[in-house]
Amino acid sequence: MFGISPLGWLHTLGSVPAIPAAAYMLIRHGRIVPRSTAGAVYFGSMLLGAATVFIVAHQPASYGIGAATLVFLLAGYGASLRAEPGRVATYLETVCLSVTVFLLMLPTVSEILRRVPDGHPLVTDLKSPLLLGAQGGVFLLFVAGLSAQIVRLRRQGRVVATAGR
Repeated sequence: MFGISPLGWLHTLGSVPAIPAAAYMLIRHGRIVPRSTAGAVYFGSMLLGAATVFIVAHQPASYGIGAATLVFLLAGYGASLRAEPGRVATYLETVCLSVTVFLLMLPTVSEILRRVPDGHPLVTDLKSPLLLGAQGGVFLLFVAGLSAQIVRLRRQGRVVATAGR
């Protein structure tokens, strides 16, 4: 089904839980929250997906996306160990983990368009206007979402700073 190998299914099904976990945290908290149950699900799912991309990928860009995802995921969760509200570590955590959401959604959208419906996908060419438009839309959502997260963190930082006075 969909031309996916058994290892491809492991990669795909292992990555899928990251999407609702990220959506939940972004809606509820305005960012990925590493020290939460959803954050643990997100981490495990992203780690599995990013690690298995190297054995299932067919496009050279996939290796770069997988490596970048691992780097940003580990940097974001590493920063979360030191994060305090309004501190640089919180910004680093937020930016890194937002990048991982972008790196998850970019190939997700591409793969869906290139595989659905089964046997007659919406997109057959990597330079298709529909695919490029969808990828551009994902990028614009990333830029807008990250900007909103940074503004929110700045406002929270001011509240914490003025509360301490």
